[in-house]
Amino acid sequence: MTPLLSYGGGPPIARDPARELARRELQKPVYHQDDPSFVERIFNKISDWLNQLYHSLTGVGGGGGGGWLGFVVLFILLVVVVAAVWWRIGSVRRNAAGPKPLLGPGTATAEDHRAAAERHAAAGEWPEAIRERLRAIARDLEERAIVPPRPGRTADELAAEAGEALPDHADALAAGVRLFDDVWYGGRQGDADGYGRLVELDTRLHDARPVPLGGVS
Repeated sequence: MTPLLSYGGGPPIARDPARELARRELQKPVYHQDDPSFVERIFNKISDWLNQLYHSLTGVGGGGGGGWLGFVVLFILLVVVVAAVWWRIGSVRRNAAGPKPLLGPGTATAEDHRAAAERHAAAGEWPEAIRERLRAIARDLEERAIVPPRPGRTADELAAEAGEALPDHADALAAGVRLFDDVWYGGRQGDADGYGRLVELDTRLHDARPVPLGGVS
């Protein structure tokens, strides 16, 4: 039989419901006004971890003689953290200027960009592979006069202009450019699947023909 408890002279209640009532009562904000914030809790955990690491490396409290080794290891960790933060900030700054021209002033052909994309893909460099494959698409569309050559054209402008000339592929073009934007400007990690979708798009567009002016077949 479940034990019964009585509070304040009221009718007795079972232990499990009483425990649930107590839990709900303690969840009220009034009991947590002075609790540390989420950021403070994370900072405290990191601080505790660093303190434990320092004591274990320097032998503090244990008579160890690894003081210099501890300082060296902590210094290396500090350098790694600073480098990671600098790299992240640098990445954000590089992307903060917004979309840049997809094709540079060089004379690389569509095949040149395809070859470069394959080299990056073989090395697992997916952002670069995705960018080069989209450049191959852009150059191929220019070489076949589906879009006019225009310096400074961005990937989004390419999707809009090519989508008008190739309406059956407009959605696929927009999806390919969105993938490129997410990887190259949005900071997302590219992968083999995303690159494969651009390869498929490149193949389909290479065989596509523009809609005649006025929509006349």
